[in-house]
Amino acid sequence: MKAIIVERPLEIAIREVPEPVIGRPDEVKIRVISGGICGSDIGIFRGTNSLATYPRVIGHEFGGRVTEVGPETRGIAPGDIVAVDPIRSCGHCYACRHDRHNVCRDVEVVGVHRDGGFAEFVVAPASACHKLDPNKLAPDLACLAEPYSIGMQVNFRAQIAQGDTVLVMGSGPIGLCVMEIAKTRGARVMMTDIVPDRLAHALTCGADRAIDVRTEDLEAAVLDFSGGEGVAVAVDSVCSPTSVPQAMNLVCPAGRVVVLGLSDKPSEIAQVAFTKKEVTVLGSRLNNHRFPEVVRMFENGQLRPERLRSDVFPFFEVAEAMELIREHPERVCKVSLSFE
Repeated sequence: MKAIIVERPLEIAIREVPEPVIGRPDEVKIRVISGGICGSDIGIFRGTNSLATYPRVIGHEFGGRVTEVGPETRGIAPGDIVAVDPIRSCGHCYACRHDRHNVCRDVEVVGVHRDGGFAEFVVAPASACHKLDPNKLAPDLACLAEPYSIGMQVNFRAQIAQGDTVLVMGSGPIGLCVMEIAKTRGARVMMTDIVPDRLAHALTCGADRAIDVRTEDLEAAVLDFSGGEGVAVAVDSVCSPTSVPQAMNLVCPAGRVVVLGLSDKPSEIAQVAFTKKEVTVLGSRLNNHRFPEVVRMFENGQLRPERLRSDVFPFFEVAEAMELIREHPERVCKVSLSFE
């Protein structure tokens, strides 16, 4: 079969590799239909993702059609359309014992730590596969369940609820997923970015307000948006050294700040920023069993994944797809690859 492999930084190719086989009784084999390109995939390609090893079949956002199931698989049958959760955890460390498998001590992500879903076939644990009704959602949108699961995890961590004012810093795909889900919970959401087209898209997707931080005073806008209090929740999907302290400044007393960044560059934050307003600061990583809720909201129309995707390429044009993302961030949102 064919697979997309990053041999080493800056070297990506379509290679013939052995077709995977079911090795455990609780596994399923999947014919991949589509895969979404994430910033971490681009980081592996560029050599800036410190967690990746090479060579690597990339891709952790993917879905497809089940072709074979192991003898102990229940609830999934050949022909089912599934979205695949890419997290693999040990099951026995402190985090796993406390139902936090997404931050398992030895967590591995398919497509980063082990070979991923940008291939014609994959084998995955049945427990990681979540069925979608093809009569309610186009099968090629299954790959978008993963980025929405990130947004769902952020909303869960921050306990975003009816009436909350929420600032989402950054209007890329993850920021949009956070916003869409927050809106379904009854929150009012302000988005920021430096790309006008992204801000316009955020408004189209349901944001209440969108601020270009290059031309507008963000602090004044937040105060106006929140009735002078500061926002109840600030979500930092910009992930720069300055965005974390900025989020701390813009949140109201007793508010929550959610940090998504994985950079090792430090942010300077005075201790009083935590204590004066008794701010709750939360990290959010990957997702913790959020796929079922995402799938349900896809199927009932509460979430509209088709609005997130801007471009589709055949998988053998993956280099061209990555080039588009790099060269024209103003006109792309989520780019997916077709394996059919």
